Amino acid sequence: MKIEEVEIFIKPNGEVSYEVRGLKGKKCLDLTKDLELDLGGDVVEREDTSEMYEGEKSVTEDEKINTKG
Repeated sequence: MKIEEVEIFIKPNGEVSYEVRGLKGKKCLDLTKDLELDLGGDVVEREDTSEMYEGEKSVTEDEKINTKG
């Protein structure tokens, strides 16, 4: 069974970032769209790994979200 996971990090200053693992291609963007909306912020920075473009390997995505509206 393949494991898909999102690990969320919240810093003391309120900055939120997360990493997505176990998804192929740009499916991670679909998975995290609702998370971004729920946090009420805009993506400030997105770091895509080469795996995102390979489509056959797991994807790790690092994003920082500005939740201070």
